[in-house]
Amino acid sequence: MRVPVAVTPRRRPASGFDPLILFNRLVHTCRGPLEVDAAAVMADDGRGTLKTMAATEDGAAFIELLQMQTGRGPCMDCFRTGETRGIPDITAERDRWPRLVRALLDNGYRAVHTVPLRLRDRALGAVTLLDARVGNLSEGDAHLAQALADSAALSLMHWSTEPRRVDDVVTRVRSAIAAKAALEIAKGMIAAYGGIEVSEAGRRLIDYARRHRVSLADTAHALVSRTMDPTVVVGDPYGS
Repeated sequence: MRVPVAVTPRRRPASGFDPLILFNRLVHTCRGPLEVDAAAVMADDGRGTLKTMAATEDGAAFIELLQMQTGRGPCMDCFRTGETRGIPDITAERDRWPRLVRALLDNGYRAVHTVPLRLRDRALGAVTLLDARVGNLSEGDAHLAQALADSAALSLMHWSTEPRRVDDVVTRVRSAIAAKAALEIAKGMIAAYGGIEVSEAGRRLIDYARRHRVSLADTAHALVSRTMDPTVVVGDPYGS
């Protein structure tokens, strides 16, 4: 049976907020000015478990997944303590995190720097910066990384005009995590229909949402709920 087609998901007001786009922009903005090779961000689901929200590279996403599964690593330490963590040479941590160090080296990363994603004194997650070169971030770059993470947290605070409390932000982060789960399913659907890599499917979804001025989260939910045909994205003449 043919999947029903919706031309686009419903449009949000111009002031509409899309947390998936926010996290995607955060990691790509970090990678550029800071001149690191990859960046990723994880957010707390409200129960102390971190979920990867965005990553610039598949290798960075795998590193975050490994830390999430084992509960160990610089990202986890950063989240628990709310403090930045710089590891200029990851090989120095072989005894502490043997699996993680091996995975980092296998993916071409030699240095790690993490900054907390925090609101006031509450940690909402952590941003991980990965570099193929040995060395730490300069003091200026470390401050810039924290400023970018703080700006993202403030954006979550001002998600809507409703009363804003830290607990409200935690609820919003949970909503963003649910949307991210739907996005991963949608990426798989697009990859299967288009015969393309999952990373390319993710890029096409982001491009589609941007061009049509619709929420990436709504686009993902429409695909997962079968109210939108994957071929609408795969066959978009501007998607390739």
